[in-house]
Amino acid sequence: MRIEFDNDMLTAMSNRWRPETHTFHLPEGEMTITLKDVAILTGLPISGEAIIGTTTKPEGGWGPLILAELGFDMPTTTPIQGRGHPPLNARQVSIPWLVTHIQNEVEINDETLEDQVERYARIYLIGLVGGFLFPDKSNRWIQGIWLPLLTGDWDANGEKSWGSAVLAGIYRELCTCSKVGARQAGAAMFILQLWVWEHLPMFAPQDPHPYWRADDELWFVQNLPYGAK
Repeated sequence: MRIEFDNDMLTAMSNRWRPETHTFHLPEGEMTITLKDVAILTGLPISGEAIIGTTTKPEGGWGPLILAELGFDMPTTTPIQGRGHPPLNARQVSIPWLVTHIQNEVEINDETLEDQVERYARIYLIGLVGGFLFPDKSNRWIQGIWLPLLTGDWDANGEKSWGSAVLAGIYRELCTCSKVGARQAGAAMFILQLWVWEHLPMFAPQDPHPYWRADDELWFVQNLPYGAK
């Protein structure tokens, strides 16, 4: 499920963002994205421990951690699609390489061992968190600082306040891209677009193409977060 970004609308909203108050200044008054908005639109938890950790790469780089926790070795020199970008460098992990690795090498069936399924799930979560909830401006790299958070205790990670961290990232990026000369924006700007559609419906698409499912899969739609619906 993907939505097409309305770049004009997002640019207009960032131009009305005030870093001093973390609010949008609109003709009707001030508005802002709240934790409740993030929780309802995305389904991310907003309670629990804060998302904190070190931003320093471990000794030896990220390669040994990826090999130990995810079970595969990421090359550091092999070019990707002739562009010369290594899949792994001192600070980042290549999103295209991860996607290719999953598509070409990951196959889950009834005989797949549980620890292997868990490793595949961690690979998916690294792409989801680093490339979707906390993307950089290139949409090509995942910051290595997310790896320790997603390769530690499985249950504890799921109970952390991911929604709070995502909202903080959106606030920070809006404060950056609202400055003169800014050309790009990172962070989970899809949440801002969904928020605008919900609270300023005159900007929402008239035909959102509902996501239909067969009757026997209706439970899937019912359990989706509000933003996906």
